[in-house]
Amino acid sequence: MRDVSNAALPSAWKNLIAAARRARSHAYAPYSDFTVGAAVLTEAGDIFAGCNVENASYGLTICAERTAACAAIAAGQQDLVAVCISLTGTPVPCGACRQFLHEFNPSMSVLLDNPETPADTEPECVLLWDLLPRGFRLER
Repeated sequence: MRDVSNAALPSAWKNLIAAARRARSHAYAPYSDFTVGAAVLTEAGDIFAGCNVENASYGLTICAERTAACAAIAAGQQDLVAVCISLTGTPVPCGACRQFLHEFNPSMSVLLDNPETPADTEPECVLLWDLLPRGFRLER
């Protein structure tokens, strides 16, 4: 396995952070109080945001990253080039989200935003395949 290295920030990184932080304010997290926002950037330059939505049946909870990706896909855009995850603490996607995003672009940039930092502070940026080496894929 290779070391995780920083990736180049996409030019729209400030817009991605802003969208992820706005979405985080809409999170439905009555059980954990752990609010997460995410935003994906498509190859066309469009940004789609999402937040986590918890459920009393915890397994049915939907993560912010998957909500944002599904919004893009529902709008007809599957070419995801970057995702920004915004949460207090250590903003990394869970394993399920890593695999879900891998389906659409294993080399996408992943921006890790802690909303306790100023919005114009450059976030850590890594490549998805560094967070999920050898992700699962079916041959098409």
